Amino acid sequence: MASSFNPTETFVDLNSSLIHVQSAFICSPLHSSTHHHTIVMGFTELLDQVGGFGRYQWLHVTLISLPGLMMASQNLLNNFVSGIPAHHCSLPANHSLHNLSHQVDQQQLLKVFIPFDASGNRLHRCRRYVQPQWQLLAVNSSANVSELQTEECVDGWTFDRAEFFATTVSEWDLVCSLRPLKQMIQTIYMGGVLVGAIIYGSLSDRFGRRSVLIWSYLQLAVLGCSSALSPSYTAYCIFRFLTGMAVSGIILNGVSLKVEWIPTKVRTLVGTLTSFFFTFGQLVLAGLAYWLRDWRKLQLVVCVPHFLFFAYSWWYSESARWLVLNRQSEEALKSLHRVARINGKPEMVDKITLEVLHSNMKKEIESSQSRFTAYDLLKTRGMRRISLCLVAVWFSTSFAYYGLAMDLQKFGVSIYLMQIIFAAVDFPAKLFALGMLSYLGRRVTQAMCLFLSAAIIFTNIFVPTDLQTVRTAMACLGKGFTSASFTTVYLFTGELYPTVIRQTGMGFVSTMARVGSMAAPAVLILDEVLPALPSLVYGGAAVIAGCFACFLPETLNVPLPDTIEDVEEKWSGHPHRQQEGISLKEGATSKEDIVDSGGVASKEGVALKELTETEGIGLSAL
Repeated sequence: MASSFNPTETFVDLNSSLIHVQSAFICSPLHSSTHHHTIVMGFTELLDQVGGFGRYQWLHVTLISLPGLMMASQNLLNNFVSGIPAHHCSLPANHSLHNLSHQVDQQQLLKVFIPFDASGNRLHRCRRYVQPQWQLLAVNSSANVSELQTEECVDGWTFDRAEFFATTVSEWDLVCSLRPLKQMIQTIYMGGVLVGAIIYGSLSDRFGRRSVLIWSYLQLAVLGCSSALSPSYTAYCIFRFLTGMAVSGIILNGVSLKVEWIPTKVRTLVGTLTSFFFTFGQLVLAGLAYWLRDWRKLQLVVCVPHFLFFAYSWWYSESARWLVLNRQSEEALKSLHRVARINGKPEMVDKITLEVLHSNMKKEIESSQSRFTAYDLLKTRGMRRISLCLVAVWFSTSFAYYGLAMDLQKFGVSIYLMQIIFAAVDFPAKLFALGMLSYLGRRVTQAMCLFLSAAIIFTNIFVPTDLQTVRTAMACLGKGFTSASFTTVYLFTGELYPTVIRQTGMGFVSTMARVGSMAAPAVLILDEVLPALPSLVYGGAAVIAGCFACFLPETLNVPLPDTIEDVEEKWSGHPHRQQEGISLKEGATSKEDIVDSGGVASKEGVALKELTETEGIGLSAL
């Protein structure tokens, strides 16, 4: 979706987007399971006692989900803020018309100063004649224009204001030799998203979800509005990098705080519905961009609402689970009492005491000592095979998704209409993916989505540019299949990694998606070498990832693995020697699954109660 991100990206996709959003849904610490029996988590019982999904949860989920409308705007903002208006070299300041015996209009006059490009259909964007060629105005002129001397646009450029009133491109002349700087803005922003995921992920583990979320709202509001006042290209890039960091802080901590107050039975439904905030956000962006058409105004309008989000975010309650595991039980008790009162359960205030809280969460507290790192994802044969294949799939899916979503102008259709179409296609794409997942299985669906998206990208290379309707339809299909691939890989990853290291695994592989989203805009610069080259790179990456997906084990109707031993016995064909700290013989689930390399740092357990619940979560991707 434009955005994934995405996303969905939340992630996704966030957007696109938004990539890490689903790691919190898929790895939600609300329940746990083993192959032999289900463990009833104490904190889930406490939530039911204070009202389950009551008035507080409705408000809590709604208020945290609202900023999702603006997250898609941040991820895809560069399409409009840095849109490239039609342009040509400015005419020499000293040109004179006094030698003409008849009146000429502006279009005819341009032919005297500006040559046509290689296609012969439009004026050259980067060259002009050294001397005016008045003879070209003659009706039967037979001048050989290819031999006429030209020069670069020494007097700057003239930009058409029909589609955009003002963009960063027209303001700082990011065209011709400086055109790569336009794509660099998006790469720098995605770099900020990656760095923010690493920094704010670890900070939330240390200072809590609520505190980091509040700070992220303020950072995005202040620095986002500052971007609109940027005096130079360099300043704008710095502000966008810092804005990207704040976007990660909002998505990661918002999702964590949201799911940690939601009972298990409604989590899938909530995850599905709130994911569409990101998709609707893409439609909102198209409307705002069409209305404003000025990059500074658009930048301001999509960032100002975060002051409102910052103002009401003080109402949030910190995750009680996080507070208990960080030895702040008194604060956790106050939060539970507050939720009970808002949910109309004041009688529970006296019943839930510190002793009750500790007894209910005894297993969580005791089992929060085991630590797993990214090294454990590569240490054994089965885990190594899964991790390497998933890295390729995550990278290529994000790479192809943002390659399509960030170059809307090449289709020759209104960029605002393309944004609406690309957003709308996410709805059927998610539903299509879920249908295939249930009937064909995860591996076939993942490989098929990647191969089909590659085939469509390759096919579009050979569609003539004058068949814009066909090119646009093909691009929408490609976007749909990459969105479906995002939906599938979120679900697939959650089912492949064992409980004890699932959150770490999600963080590790989704970091590769961030790298893919950073690389995608940079590859668009290759069209200067060969117009079809970016499409060849995007399609080639999808083909390679599809091949890797074929080597992943199928997880349809297979019980979720709890330990690394389970993975080795199931999918590598070689029993893995039991290691200290890995086995869960007692049924206790590790609660300190730490996201490495840019995931949500969380001390909570990350098991999924049933496989069927996992299937419903895939819709939330992007």
